[in-house]
Amino acid sequence: MIDKQPSCDDVFEPALLPVDVARERLFSSLQAVRESEILSIEDALYRVLADDVISTVNVPAQANSAMDGYALHHSQIPDSGERTLSIVGTAWAGKPCREQVMDRQAVRIFTGGIMPEGTDTVVIQEHVRLHEDNDRLIDIDHEVQAGKNVRPAGEDVAVGQCVLAAGRQLQAADIGVLASLGIGQVNVVRRLRVAFFTTGDELRSLDDQEPGQPLQPGLLFDSNRYTLAALLKGLDVDTIDLGIVGDNEADTRDALAKAGALADVVLTSGGVSAGDADYVTRAFHDLGKVSFWKLAMRPGRPLAYGTIRDAVFFGLPGNPVAVMVTFLEFVQPAIKYLSGMHDVEPLCIPATCLSTLRKSLGRVEYQRGVMRVDSTGQLVVESTGKQGAGKLSSMSVANCLIVIDADVDGVKSGDRVMVQPFHGLLP
Repeated sequence: MIDKQPSCDDVFEPALLPVDVARERLFSSLQAVRESEILSIEDALYRVLADDVISTVNVPAQANSAMDGYALHHSQIPDSGERTLSIVGTAWAGKPCREQVMDRQAVRIFTGGIMPEGTDTVVIQEHVRLHEDNDRLIDIDHEVQAGKNVRPAGEDVAVGQCVLAAGRQLQAADIGVLASLGIGQVNVVRRLRVAFFTTGDELRSLDDQEPGQPLQPGLLFDSNRYTLAALLKGLDVDTIDLGIVGDNEADTRDALAKAGALADVVLTSGGVSAGDADYVTRAFHDLGKVSFWKLAMRPGRPLAYGTIRDAVFFGLPGNPVAVMVTFLEFVQPAIKYLSGMHDVEPLCIPATCLSTLRKSLGRVEYQRGVMRVDSTGQLVVESTGKQGAGKLSSMSVANCLIVIDADVDGVKSGDRVMVQPFHGLLP
C-alpha cells in the first residue's frame, strides 16, 4: 500500500486546522500599528483615524429655520380662530435679523436663516395669509404647531460629541463632516508596508513579453502578482513588488528575508504545498515562526501564516482563485486590523440558493456565485458553474462567494446559504 501524502483532493483530513480556529489564532497574534501622522482632510480619504474626533462646536451653531416661512413665538398661536401678526424684519441664510420679536410680531425667514431672538416656531409660507392691502401683516390660525420647522443648535453635532471614533476608515461623508466642524487636519494611522512576490520558473511578467507574442510551451503569464497588486491598491497600503522568484531555495530565502526586513506584511503566492519544488514552505519554516499551514477550507487549503522577523507573513496558494479567496478571507481582514480598524470581517448575508452544490464534509467551501434580487424581492444566488481553483475567470463573472460550512455535505436548490458580496468585500 502506497503511503499517500495529504492533498487538496482529500475528502477529509483530521490534521487540517478548522477555519474558525485559524481566525482566532490569526487575530490573537496581531498587533495594530501604533505610528501615526497628521494629514489635511483633503489627503485623508480612506485613511484610518488614530484618535477620536471630538467636536468643539455645535452643528448647526444656532437654531435655524428648516423651511421658508415666518418665525414667531409659540405663544402667538391662537387657541382658536386666527390671529394677525406684523412683520418686523427678514432673516436670510447668512444674514440674521437683529430685531427682537415681541407680542403679535413675526419675522419673514428663509431656509437656513437663524431664528431671531424671541422666536421658536416657523410657520411655512403656504400656511400663512398675507394681507392684500398691507404686506407687513399676516394671518395665522390655531392649527400652527409649536416648535415646528426649526433645527435646534447642535441637532446634527453637539459640543463634546465623539463624531468619529479611532479605528474608522474615513469615507467621503466623513471628510464633509470634518469640514463642517472646522477641522482641517486629522491624526491617522500610518500606511502599512506590504511586500509581495510570486514563485515559479514557469511564470513570466507582462513587462518581459513582447506585445502580441505568444509564450513558449509550458510558460504562464503571472496573473497572481497583478491580482495581488490590485487587491492591495484597494486597501490603501504602500506596496513593495519583489517580482517573480524562481524555484530555488536560495533565491526564495533571500526574497523572504528582504521582504521581512522591509515590510509590515509579506505575501507570497505559490510554493507552500508539500512538493519538491515548494521552497517557500522550507524557507518559511527555517526563517520564520509558523502559526498554521494547512486549513480545512476549499479553495485555499495550503495557506501558511506566521511571522518573519517583525513582519506578518501569509504564504498563499498558487492557484489563482485560491489566491483571491485566501486574500479576502484572511489577508484583507488582517491588514485592516493591523491598520487599526475595528470592523474587519467580511459581510455575510443569507440568500436562497437556486443551484445544487456538491460538497464534502469536513471543510468550509467558498464557491463563486451570482446573487440578485428576484421578482418577489428576495435575495437569491446561483453558482457560476465548475469551481476549479484555476478558473480565475469565474471570479470575474461572480459577484459574491457562497460560504458553505464544514458540517454541510451539500446544498439543494431552495436551501438557504450565506453569501459574501464582493461589493464591500473586494476593495
